[in-house]
Amino acid sequence: MQTYGNPEVTYGWWAGNSVVTNRSGRFIASHVGHTGLICFAAGGSTLWELARYNPEIPMGHQSSLFLAHLASIGIGFDEAGVWTGAGVATIAIFHLIFSMVYGGGGLLHGILFDENVEDSEVLQAQKFKLEWNNPDNQTFILGHHLIFMGVACVWFVEWARIHGIYDPAVEAVRQVNYNLDLSMIWQRQFDFITIDSLEDVMGGHAFLGFAEITGGAFHIVAGSTPWEEKRLGEWSKFKGAELLSAEAVLSWSLAGIGWMAIVAAFWCASNTTVYPEAWYGEPLELKFAVSPYWVDTGDLSDATAFWGHSARAALSNVHYYLGFFFLQGHFWHALRALGFNFKNVTASIGNEQKATFTIKN
Repeated sequence: MQTYGNPEVTYGWWAGNSVVTNRSGRFIASHVGHTGLICFAAGGSTLWELARYNPEIPMGHQSSLFLAHLASIGIGFDEAGVWTGAGVATIAIFHLIFSMVYGGGGLLHGILFDENVEDSEVLQAQKFKLEWNNPDNQTFILGHHLIFMGVACVWFVEWARIHGIYDPAVEAVRQVNYNLDLSMIWQRQFDFITIDSLEDVMGGHAFLGFAEITGGAFHIVAGSTPWEEKRLGEWSKFKGAELLSAEAVLSWSLAGIGWMAIVAAFWCASNTTVYPEAWYGEPLELKFAVSPYWVDTGDLSDATAFWGHSARAALSNVHYYLGFFFLQGHFWHALRALGFNFKNVTASIGNEQKATFTIKN
């Protein structure tokens, strides 16, 4: 964290990251606890939506964000292929149960386990210490994150292939095999919003899973190979030795999640293959006043939530504005990581006001 030259700086209760920045064990506790909160919110919100669901009104016109996502991946349908919500409550309850498991894990890491994992008696745990300015340490941790994300992509591809997901083109759940066409994947970088093939969607996820797992394995071993022990200082700089800090890593994380939120907003607003009209409502129209926003194009006279808007409108607009503010957080923390002192701004404004007052008097 930026200390402005004061190594003994303390932060208020609201600066939550500062409490765990240099305490690897507590850092893990906060992550696990946060995962538990997300899991609890997902399970509770799904049950809330299911209890309020009215089969006589289109799902996209109700408070059905979680139900819509489950329906899109083929969950909640009966044997005849009609969405009835079958199995949805089970998934929600599993999320609630696992939220308690995550919560317990967070408490264990926060209260019982070592404050710093490097003090642990478990040798494998010691490797996950936090050395923010050490490229080898950071790339080792990054590698594990990449592998987990890659495995999640593979799971999704296999789910679509074995169980099946909802295809709006046939209005039914069907098994989807991935189309691993590298030229198609390259071209879809620029026109993914108009993608209309679930096979192409799964092909992109299959490629991404392979790339992330391969990249993760590389990052795990990249800092421990014999030839790297003799690397020159320039190689260390290439790996980011002079760029890394807790503040910098936080800024990059905010940039990534902010950009993904904005991409998701544009994609959700207009794509009806990944976001079927049956579950999210009609495609939206892009408007611009002070900033971009989307409005509904269908008849929402029967809408029961989101102040008369569709689930698609709520999802797109909220994603866009959350992404926008995440990016502002990125710029803030990136500037602090570069050493910019925001206190100088307020000091300059104060000096200018004093000068103006002196001149007038």
